[in-house]
Amino acid sequence: MSDQTSTAPQSRLAKAWDSDFAYNFRRSPVAVVSFLVVMLLVLSAIFAPLIAPYDPFDPGSLDLMNGFTAPMAANDFTGDTFWLGTDDQGRDVFSTILYGMRISLFVGFSAVLFAMVLGITLGLIAGYVGGWVETVIMRAADVQLTFPAILVAMLIFGIAKGITPIEHQDTMAIWVLILAIGLSDWVQFARVVRGATLVEKDKEYVQAARMIGRGRGIIMLRHILPNVLSPVLVIATISLALAIIAEATLSFLGVGAPPTQPSLGTLIRIGQQFLFSGEWWILLFPSATLLALALSVNLLGDWLRDALNPRLQ
Repeated sequence: MSDQTSTAPQSRLAKAWDSDFAYNFRRSPVAVVSFLVVMLLVLSAIFAPLIAPYDPFDPGSLDLMNGFTAPMAANDFTGDTFWLGTDDQGRDVFSTILYGMRISLFVGFSAVLFAMVLGITLGLIAGYVGGWVETVIMRAADVQLTFPAILVAMLIFGIAKGITPIEHQDTMAIWVLILAIGLSDWVQFARVVRGATLVEKDKEYVQAARMIGRGRGIIMLRHILPNVLSPVLVIATISLALAIIAEATLSFLGVGAPPTQPSLGTLIRIGQQFLFSGEWWILLFPSATLLALALSVNLLGDWLRDALNPRLQ
């Protein structure tokens, strides 16, 4: 009996490794490299307190004499050396990137999760209930699509920040940013889920659930939702890259993460101020990190879309 239980997990892992999905993944160098880059950056952000040589948010660890130290060059005053150099305040750029990624990834994941929950809920309701409810939801989605998502996010961020008390604006800025990006990104989830729900709701298993007296909420959550998640996961992956870029754009424009919680976008905004004075590394390394993260997530989402689409097999 113990032999059977010990080999069961191994057999499941072997079955997953030999599946068509895993086989297609191993055959795609772009997917493998993108996945490794994403995992490297995400794990680096999660374990930033253990990896980063300095805590950039600790004023006691800063030395203004280390300001504008070039990468791998000894500082003229202190003799300290930093892998990616320092900024104007003497903060280690490598450490600020690791901590900045934590904020960018947190905002990106949270915004996509919020948009996904809102979009799935409205899409299920629109597709299953129909009638005037569907008309109102989809017309609202159509109106929002006429405006660029970044402008919608800026508008929502400005309104939410305007009604937030001044003493709480810095502490609430990250959550307001998540709300703004999430509300600007729910439409695509709603449209896809609504279309899939229109197909699923007339199938026999849904009709059988109606005949035995299941309520609308139970049918939508237990029966229809599991069958419409595949395209949602693809959209969520691609939306993560867009959410990270949206956060960086808003922070670069000064309407995103506060200076006390600098994200990659804030670091890029800071570095842009010193680009033409010769301190190129302050801008280059955060920008390269953001590009690598967003591009890898996007490429991984493109592969996932193709892998889950049987027409492309």
